[in-house]
Amino acid sequence: MSSWNPNKDQWGGQPYEPVYQPGPQPQYGGPSYAPPPPNNGYSLDQKSPYEGGRFAPKKRINDPIFLVLFILQFAGFVVVSALAISEWVKDGGLGGGVGTGHSGSSVTLNYHTVYLLLFVTGAALLLSTIYLILARIFTKLIMHITLILSICLNIGICVYYWITKYYSGAIIFTIIAALSIFAYFGYRSRIPLASLLLQVVMDVAKHHKSVYVVAFIALIFQAALSVWFTFAAIATYAKWTPGNPSCSTGTSCSSGKVAGLIFYETFSYLWTSQVIGNVALATMAGGPFGSWYYFGPREQGQMPAHPTLSAFVRASTLSLGSIAFGSLIVTVLELIRMVLNVARNNANSDGHPIEACLALCAECFIGCIEGMVQYFNRYAYIEIALYGKPYIQAAKDTWGLFKDRGIDALINDQLVSMTLTWGAYAVGLLCSLFAYLYLRFTHPAYNTDGQYTAPVVLFAFLIGLQCSLTLSSAIEAGVSTIFVGLGEDPQVLAVRAPQLFGLIATTYPQVVQGVPRV
Repeated sequence: MSSWNPNKDQWGGQPYEPVYQPGPQPQYGGPSYAPPPPNNGYSLDQKSPYEGGRFAPKKRINDPIFLVLFILQFAGFVVVSALAISEWVKDGGLGGGVGTGHSGSSVTLNYHTVYLLLFVTGAALLLSTIYLILARIFTKLIMHITLILSICLNIGICVYYWITKYYSGAIIFTIIAALSIFAYFGYRSRIPLASLLLQVVMDVAKHHKSVYVVAFIALIFQAALSVWFTFAAIATYAKWTPGNPSCSTGTSCSSGKVAGLIFYETFSYLWTSQVIGNVALATMAGGPFGSWYYFGPREQGQMPAHPTLSAFVRASTLSLGSIAFGSLIVTVLELIRMVLNVARNNANSDGHPIEACLALCAECFIGCIEGMVQYFNRYAYIEIALYGKPYIQAAKDTWGLFKDRGIDALINDQLVSMTLTWGAYAVGLLCSLFAYLYLRFTHPAYNTDGQYTAPVVLFAFLIGLQCSLTLSSAIEAGVSTIFVGLGEDPQVLAVRAPQLFGLIATTYPQVVQGVPRV
């Protein structure tokens, strides 16, 4: 990228120079690539940033039915969790503080755990930031390590299943491990382009501080929702499980009621969490990244005022129903996969290998569909952010973009996502280790027999994982926005980032040939 103007922008960041001049570029892990000459099948004539209604959506609420459903389910979660937690507190469910001297009641979880989860959240934030810094400095190395770790993980699971004589899972993961080894050689050749793409996006984010403002706000909401859900589930179990003290006061208690309420709380948590992350994605795509791609630096005088704030308002009001629609699809798939996982474990423990194998196959199939839908939805949300489209129309246009451009080039986007996801897993594991050490050295009274160690460590892992994924989603939003821009107006990137454009044009010439919008 070219040098940056030291003047400050509205978010405290450093905006770009008014004009990007082609020529020698910084070495982002590879040689400098100049833009190909204009006769390679594309033109350097730029379209209007507002073409097709871009950045000027109609003032109407899209997908209102799903907006209403989302609001109702969240209101229901608030009511159920408030009833459960308030009764739980009255029954002495909370107590204690930080350290060994304030470990609280021996009955159940308490304030001791609240502080622990807050510490875990802080650690997740710090570790996620450190990982992003390392990813920017050692991009190629981390991508190579990511691919190798993916292969090692598949082989490790395969070996474990063979050792434990879980033959259905062993056969499936043997195939997966073999495929991952063959895929490594294809992915490895794409690392130079993927690493340059990641570096360019991180440099853009570095000079548009609103990217990290949005990511940190989403991170705070995700962390708060995770802690809220954790204690809502614990309180629900404590309040309505038969045999608890609250059942003697006239409260209707049953295992079925507990299972139903926890299932509903899990559904609400997953859907709300998806919506928070996707609103943040749409805000960044329609704000700093989209504005950088289509309008250029602010000093050119073309970028609208407060693009990030405008994008957030659109995403959280007019387009919230569309985002909730797409998020609901992923949530349902995730719940189905969780149910199949439980069925597989039950069948395996009951000694029914055929049923366990079938459940595992179904779980893998649903997991693949879920991953593809999530990947597809990310581009649909960018279409929603840029044009204000309903979800179905955005999905159709996204599919058309994939067909016109080909899926092959988008594998680089997947490689970036894989790198960031592995970082999130590492952050989650470190957070779970922190929680384990905290429990071991503080000895809270509720965990004298270690009965709560596993769930607390699991929740710490999930909080670390979710926090890191939310933060890294800022970078994924930029990568995906660039690919959408390439599909619509590829010549713009020749001005914004000529080195990246030249490498894409050399590797995927069909991607930089403009396709008229329908």
